[in-house]
Formats: sequence, C-alpha cells, structure tokens
Amino acid sequence: MCDHQDLSVEGQQHSSPAERHGLSQRDQSRRPALTRLVAVQGGENVTVPLHLQSKLSAAEVLPDSFPSAPAEPLPEFLLEPEDAFIVKNRPVQLRCRASPATQIYFKCNGEWVNQNDHVTRESLDQITGLVVREVDISVSRTQVEELFGLEDYWCQCVAWSSAGTTKSNRAYVRIAYLRKNFEQEPLGREVRMEQEVLLQCRPPEGMPAAEVDWLKNEDVIDPSQDSNFLITIDHDLIIKQARLSDTANYTCVARNVVAKRRSSTATLIVYVSGGWSSWTEWSECNARCGRGWQRRTRSCTNPAPLNGGAFCEGPPFQRVTCTTLCPVDGGWTEWAKWSACGTECTHWRSRECQAPPPRNGGKHCSGSMMESKNCTEGLCARSKSPEQTLAPGMGVAVYAGLVGALLLCVILVLCVGVLAYRRRCRHLHGDITDSSSALTAAFHPGNYKPPRQDNPHHLHPSAPPDLTATAGAFRGPLFSLQQGVIDSPHKIPMTTSPLLDPLPSLKIKVYNSSTLSSMELPADICSDGEILSLKSVGTVGRERDYHSHTLSREPGLSTSTTLGNQGGRLTIPNTGVSLLVPPGTIPQGKFYEMYLIINKWDKTTLPSEGSQTVLSPVVSCGPSGMLLNRPVVLTLPHCAQLDTPTPDWTLTLKTQTHQGAWEEVLTVGEETLSSPCYLQLEEECSHVVMEQLGTYSLVGQSCPPQPACKRLQLALFAPRAPCLSLDYSLRIYCIHDTPHALKEVLDLERSLGGVLLEDPKPLLFKDSYHNLRLSIHDIPHSHWRSKLLAKYQEIPFYHIWSGSQRPLHCTFSLERGSLVVSQLACKICVRQVEGEGQIFQLHTDIQEVMVTTQITRIRKEKATELLGPYAFRLPDSIRQKICASLDAPSARGCDWRLLARSLGFDRYLNYFATKPSPTGVLLDLWEACHQADADLVSLATALEEMGKSEVLVVMTTDGDC
Repeated sequence: MCDHQDLSVEGQQHSSPAERHGLSQRDQSRRPALTRLVAVQGGENVTVPLHLQSKLSAAEVLPDSFPSAPAEPLPEFLLEPEDAFIVKNRPVQLRCRASPATQIYFKCNGEWVNQNDHVTRESLDQITGLVVREVDISVSRTQVEELFGLEDYWCQCVAWSSAGTTKSNRAYVRIAYLRKNFEQEPLGREVRMEQEVLLQCRPPEGMPAAEVDWLKNEDVIDPSQDSNFLITIDHDLIIKQARLSDTANYTCVARNVVAKRRSSTATLIVYVSGGWSSWTEWSECNARCGRGWQRRTRSCTNPAPLNGGAFCEGPPFQRVTCTTLCPVDGGWTEWAKWSACGTECTHWRSRECQAPPPRNGGKHCSGSMMESKNCTEGLCARSKSPEQTLAPGMGVAVYAGLVGALLLCVILVLCVGVLAYRRRCRHLHGDITDSSSALTAAFHPGNYKPPRQDNPHHLHPSAPPDLTATAGAFRGPLFSLQQGVIDSPHKIPMTTSPLLDPLPSLKIKVYNSSTLSSMELPADICSDGEILSLKSVGTVGRERDYHSHTLSREPGLSTSTTLGNQGGRLTIPNTGVSLLVPPGTIPQGKFYEMYLIINKWDKTTLPSEGSQTVLSPVVSCGPSGMLLNRPVVLTLPHCAQLDTPTPDWTLTLKTQTHQGAWEEVLTVGEETLSSPCYLQLEEECSHVVMEQLGTYSLVGQSCPPQPACKRLQLALFAPRAPCLSLDYSLRIYCIHDTPHALKEVLDLERSLGGVLLEDPKPLLFKDSYHNLRLSIHDIPHSHWRSKLLAKYQEIPFYHIWSGSQRPLHCTFSLERGSLVVSQLACKICVRQVEGEGQIFQLHTDIQEVMVTTQITRIRKEKATELLGPYAFRLPDSIRQKICASLDAPSARGCDWRLLARSLGFDRYLNYFATKPSPTGVLLDLWEACHQADADLVSLATALEEMGKSEVLVVMTTDGDC
C-alpha cells in the first residue's frame, strides 16, 4: 500500500522523498519512482514524482499560480493481474491496465517492485480521451522460492491519478508441480453381472490440483454419454450395474499444467454364474415290464456361465423308480366235458380264456371257445325241427313260460335298485368329514374298503392315493405300504397320505362335488369326541388355487386395526411376525384399516425355485396400495443357520405380484442404489425396512463351497389318553425352527387331542441331498410290539429343503400286550443320513393326561395391536432431539453414520442416506429389533460411545433410561 501525505514546500527541506515514504537508504535503489502530492499556492495539490522533487527543492521557487485543469476521476482497472503458476523454470508475466492513470506500479509481498522491472505502455482512449496505462512485470521461480513462510507469493497493482489511488486484486504466483505416485490406484476385480462396482482413484499431490479422467480400454469415459457410469467428486468411478460389455481395462489419468500421470491398469471382469434351465418332462419308464427308472434332466444354460462364473450347483438329472405292469397273454382253460347228444345228433364242449386271463394289454386267446361234433359217428339221421315235433298247444305253453320268467327278472332288478338307492341316501345323510383331515388325523391303524368300479376318482386298492392336495409339488416315488415292503424290507418313503398315518376303521363318509369314499373303524372306539376330532378343513381331490389373492384372516394367523398419523404396532402372537408403523407414516388426518396376515400353505404359492428354500412364513401386510410417508418395519422369523465363520447363504427377499408371480426385491449383500428397502438380519429373525406394503417372504440358497444348514424342530406327540384299544401311536413332526411353525403344529394337535411329550429338539438340516431317517429302538418287547415292518422310515430331502410344502410327520404304530400296560420306554432316533441327529429318550405313562404350557399359552393369547405412543419405547420428544443432533453431517463423522455402526445397522448405509431423516429410520429399526426388550440402555450406550452427552442428558431427564 502506498501512503500519501500532503506536504508543504517548506516541509521538503527536512526529509528526502524516500524517507517520507518509510524507505531505507538500502531499498531506494530498487524502488520505483514514486509520486507525491505537493502543496502549491492557491491551495491546490499537484502530484509530483519523487525523482523530480530534488529539482524543485533546489530551485526553492515555485510559481505563484498554476493553470486550473478539470478534475480527473479515480483510476479504474481495465485489466487486473491473474493468478499464475511457474512451470519448471519459466517465469510468469503479470499485467495490469488502468485509466486514467498517471503512474502504475506493482507491489509484491508488501514491497514495491523496482521501477526498472516495469514495462510500461501508454495510450489514449479515443472515446473518453483519458490516458490508458499498461504495465507488465516478470516473476521468476527464484523470487517465489526466496519467500519463506506459510503465505503464498502475491503481487498487486497500484494506480495513481490526480484524484487519488486505486489498488487491484492480489494475484498469487505459485510453483506448479505434480507428484509421480498416486495416493490410491484402482484395483482389478471380478464381479457378478448387474452388480454395483466401485473403482477408487486418489491422484498424486499437485499444484494446481490434478484433474482426473478415466479410460476404458484407452477410451475416455464420458458419463454424459453413458448413464451407467458415474464419476464422484472424489474421482472414484462407479458402474451402477455391471454389464458384459464393461469387462475391460480401466486406467485413472491425472493431469495439470506440469505433467500427466497414469495409474496402473485395473482389469474388471464381469462374470455370469450359471443357472439351471427348467426340468424336462419325466422320461418313459425304461423297463417295458417290471421295475425300472424314470429320468429327467436340466442344463446349466439359464444363463450359461461366462467369464469364469460358477457352474450350477446341484445334479443335472434326477432319477426315480417306476413300475410298468407286464402284459399277460391270455390262455385257454381245459375243455369241459362233452354235452349230451342233441336232436341233431351232435354234442359240444367249451373252454374259457382264463388261464390266465389277458391283462395289461396282453394278447387274447386265439382259437374258438366252443367245439362240436357228431355224437353217433354218422349213424343218426336228423329229426324234424322242434316246431314240427311239438304239438300246437305245447308251443304256446313254452312261449308263455319264457315271457313270465322275463317279467319276474325285471321286477327283481327294480327291487334291488330301490333298496340300493335308499341305502345310499341314508349313508349320505351321515356325518361328513374332510378326507385330507381323515387321512392325517387319527393315530390308529386301519384298512381301506375297495371302492366301487364306477367311480374313477376313488382310491384304487393297488395304487397309491392322490397326494396333490397335501404333498404339494413333491414328485418322488409314492408307494402303498404293501408295495414298499415288497420292494425294500427296510425302507418306507414318507408322504402325508394315510399310508403312514393309519386311521381307525371308523366308517366316515367323505364326499365333495367329484369324489366319494369311505373308511372303517372298529366298534371299540373311544368316544364321540374322538370322532369329531377327525374333522378338518381340507377336501379330497380339491386343488389348491395357487393364484388366489383372497386373504383368509383366520384366528391366530392375522390381526388388523385402524391406524392414524401417530402410528402403532401390529403383532401376531407366538409367531414372531410383527409390523411397526412409525409416527408420521400415515398423513395427518387420515386413518387406514391395516392388517397383517400369515398365509397358510394351501392358500398361496411359495417363492422357492430350483435349489432355493423358503426360510420364513409368507406374510401379507396392507392395504397394498397405501402411500407411506416414511418406511415401515416388517419382522419375519427365519430358520437359516447364520452363526458360521463363512457365509453359507445367499439370502433373497421376494414379493408376490398381483398376478401371483414372485419377484426378487433384493439380495442381502448385493444391494444397489435402486434397492427399494433395507433388510437387517439377526440369528432368528429379519427386519425389513420398506415403503411398499404387500406379500413378502425370505428365500435362501446354499452358497458354495460349504453347504448351508436350516434349523429344524422335531416335535413328538401322542394321544392325550388311550381309548379301550391296544393300539398306541407316536407322531414326530419335522418343522422349521420358527415360532409360527411350532404354533401351527400345536394348534393342529390340540384339535386332534394330541399331547406334546417333550420340548421340541433342534436339528441342523444340511444341503447335502440326504434324506431324513427316523427309527424306533429299545421297545420293551415283553409288553409292546411295533406294527411297522420296515426298520426305518425316511422323509425325502427335497421335501424338507424346499420349504414350499406342508411339513411331514412320521407315525410309529405300537400295540401293547394288554389294557393294563401303561408304562412305555423307548428311543426314537432322528438323523439326516450322513449328518447330525437327535434321540428322544421316552419314559411316559400313557394313562396320564398332560397339557403342555405351549398349548395353554396359545389358547389364551390373542393378537395384539398397540396404537400411538404406547407402541414405542422411545418418547417422541427424545426422538426429535436425537434426530436434530445426528441428521446433519459432521466432519468428524460423529453423526447418524456412527450411530448406525454402533447399533450394527451399517451393512448398506446408502439406503439411510437417501432418507430425509436417516436417524429417524435407524431409530424405527432399533424399535423393531428390540420390541421384546426395548429398554433404552443399548441406545444410551451407543450415544455415550459417540460422545453425545447433550442427548444423554435429555434421555435421562425426559426418558426412562
């Protein structure tokens, strides 16, 4: 800055011009010729350069007056010096231009630049007539390096006119450079197709800061041309959904005015894991006669593995046994004896095609059934015809007798028909029960009566019953008990048919629009109560409507309530299923009837495909078209074993469309920017933070190389009290280890009069294609006898692993020696072939009547709905203060992101980052995860670790910590 002083002529005699400007004698040689204001007569000030002041001083005589001139304006800069970088050793030029200006000088770092270093040009503005002055200086690398300290080297212009001075902006001069080594270089990866990819790049340190370009196979990536690419402000490259065409070499290029640097090349390979095609139809049985095999295949072409993607897991073919009935050609019986000699001198004999009769497409006997010959060796002459031999009266008598016999036959047929019709009507008015219940309900063995041949829907005595109503889509071998014993004396394939759940021979009428069958029960039944307990809800031959969207709100499996802006919580007790609706989800002033339903097995399709398995109940929440202002949290129990060192599961959340098809919502660990929800996994349940209500289920698939495991429960039941019969049965259910599955079995057994003998035992079922084997041991043979002919029973692997079929149970039928026997001690072993197992040590008195605590609890509890503030453990005032404290980003990272890490909700932070209040969504998820033990200790601990003492004070004073 230049300081100006108004000096009188007399004042010039006491100080030199340099001293008046505060310049030392050493600096005068390199200072520009400065100007100063000199007071002259008449009171006007004249600007005089300092190098002329000595002459004025020597003369010491000034004229009495000066001619007046029009006042000039302050100088105005037309061009100001700009920031510059010294590249290598080349100096930089700084330039400024001002008008009107009598003098322009540069000042650098507070010191005037020597006048000799200025290059000055002067011109006249043709329009205004004012003087335009332009000045250049050069700044070298040496001058910049001589400056020590934290401040950068700077220069600015100072312009003079008769009206005063004007300063320009400061121009900074820096030495340009670019380091050689990148702070972080991109790394090559192998990613799955449609996966989000992040390639990181931190350019070398430089001045000016380096600009970054990304090259794909040496071509510059332009995100404006390809929206699948995104370059962040930190110079990272994001590929939103990897495509096969994105397989390439990627290079990060940093450049500035000094140089250009290239990072090492990162190779990105986008692979496609193989997927199985649909199964082909079962081939024909390879044996034309007797026992053979049927086979179906699939190929790993949907899609085919590419770029090193994993080949499909599982077998490419399946094989089951089949039996083809052998054709039997007919054979003639022996000829019968010759008949008596007839009137025409002939006798005859016959034979039948019954030795054996033709069966299964076999050929009929060839030849004639009757044979005749002359019985007198030609010695007998033909007699007259009967009409000629009989007298006229005898012919009329014969015809009258034939007509009377015909009328008698017609009358007998009518009587039989009336009796049969009345008997049938009387039977149809008897008790009606459902055959699917009758086929699975009782504990006592029984036999089928042969069905009438005129009804094609009845069970054939030599063929297994239709299991589609209860066994779902299982396509394994189905045999009757007799066939299983013949084929293998040690093994009985398991189904839900009565072949493994024998019924008492009570005569029960079972019919619907298309079927009618009957079964028998001995006369020594227990009571009418047991007969009524056989009634259930299914129907023989009824096909499940897989695409029906009528949601049945059955007691114990559904709940509903009216919610408003304050929100609430819906819970189905003893199932682990709940729905948390936070405050503000429903618009102010509106109310909705919201529901939560667990879909039954026979009411909906299930989302498993191929080797996938259903891990949670299928839950519907709604209304499905409802608009939500903020996310809700749906809690689903699951049966996946997750406490393994390596991830064994690929877990997928699926939803059902209005057309009945299942679609993938997200895959855990592979979320993208387009994922519509967040899934928090715990050991026994999952919490889904979502904004769209509908039907959801959790599906899993084994992730190689280690096979995954499902958690199962084994529940052992027996009749509540034995009837006056020697038969006694033990039933073992194999179910998912979820509260809902156990509740379903307990409800069923309670209606059938069954008692849970022991607490359910856990069992890990491994994805190893091995069946589940059940066997009974150590039966006291002096008092008890097993009625099973096989050594063990098996439940097919695919039936359990798919999880999309009704759980099977196995029945062990026993017989006691007398009615006095009541003590039973035995072992029941349940294990997966080449896997883990469990043993039930049974010691019971069958005369005791026990009702387990689980059944009692299920009978008493009802669905619960908590409305408004009562549904939440965290008061609204504390919630708002926590959100206000943590929603805003913090430079030290002490914001909602640290809270998510402290609570364990940080698997995919991008989901919360898209919400207006990320902290509010985290607190909603915390409420759902701690609905059973929702004390504030865990939340307070997390806030204390973050150093949020002010929030802790609020929680201590306002809340119940």
